[in-house]
Amino acid sequence: MDLTIEKLVYGGEGLARMEGQVVFTPFVLPGESVEVAPPSSQKHAQRADLLRVVQPSTDRVAAPCPIFGKCGGCHYQHADYPAQLQVKRGILAETLRRGAKIEIDEARIAITSGDPWGYRNRTQFHIENGQIGFRRMRSQKLVPAAQCPISSPKINEALAKLNRMVKDRRWPRFVSSLEIFTDETQVQWNVQEATQPVAKHFFEWLAAEIPGTVPGALDYEVNGDVFSIAGNSFFQVNRSLIGCLADLAFGEASGASAWDLYAGAGVFAARLAEQVGPNGSVTAVESARDAVDDAATALLDLAQVHPQAGRVERVLAGLAADPDVVVLDPPRAGAGKEVVAAVTARAPQRIVHVGCDPASFARDLSLYLGAGYRITGFRAFDAFPLTHHVEAIALLTR
Repeated sequence: MDLTIEKLVYGGEGLARMEGQVVFTPFVLPGESVEVAPPSSQKHAQRADLLRVVQPSTDRVAAPCPIFGKCGGCHYQHADYPAQLQVKRGILAETLRRGAKIEIDEARIAITSGDPWGYRNRTQFHIENGQIGFRRMRSQKLVPAAQCPISSPKINEALAKLNRMVKDRRWPRFVSSLEIFTDETQVQWNVQEATQPVAKHFFEWLAAEIPGTVPGALDYEVNGDVFSIAGNSFFQVNRSLIGCLADLAFGEASGASAWDLYAGAGVFAARLAEQVGPNGSVTAVESARDAVDDAATALLDLAQVHPQAGRVERVLAGLAADPDVVVLDPPRAGAGKEVVAAVTARAPQRIVHVGCDPASFARDLSLYLGAGYRITGFRAFDAFPLTHHVEAIALLTR
């Protein structure tokens, strides 16, 4: 069946229409004429697999990864990188218009990006029957991988050795998922899926094969601050952009008292401590206990920073002093009505909101606007090149 692709939508697929029905197809570009397999209905949507590109876009390029289109990790390797950024601007502008009635000219959305290749400092691999790789798109089937061009050089070095190790009889067959986290010198191993505890000698074997292996937390330096990252703690994945994200987020936001909500390991809190000064106060709130411990270790010398563990909405209810500045970097579900209401009730002069999902980001922004705030700064952030993900930062002023 022949289709003409109208646009790309969030999720990485192209949208086309056939006999009044919307059809989604992966690995296509706007304006392309394509041949697809007969569509199938999936959760109220028609989806069709790409068979052949009849008339390609001028933005189409050859994907460098041999398993692109099979592995579910990347969505845009077939597009020139500037075209990817333009697509993300358009998706973000349309979502804000539909979800929050915010009109932003997509051509004027500044988007910060780094090297689109080799940027990941954390990658999870799956292991089955002596093979290591990634899950197929919308499937649990394994796609073996010899390399991952969006992962860092150290991760690819480790992957090459793992491909040999998983065939060794010493490999524990009950380990089916393994994550690598690195600062390009040190390597941390996190077992994600295993049916029984992993013996110490397995990690000793990894350490012997991969130089730089650490037995516990990994000390990761960002702009002179060292963050001790425990296994499975949240930390920014794009190794080339970690240092500049905080600078981009804050802009003119300043004051003597600040909250860092969904603080993770405390990268934003460290930057806020500089802004409030030695006599100021920064409250860093994070629900994950490991992340709070990471922050407490990293920010030990900053007496004005006070890490607190617990759900954000619960901790906020117990805070006495009202802040001048609030920074929020919630997960993909966003902050939501309860948290936004709790923040705006304290009437901070400035709010910095980081969103990693356009729909929840638009919803949260509409809540701020309804509470008497206006957007005085806005930019996008391409933290996950070659994928459909796009982050955005809004500075709101009361």
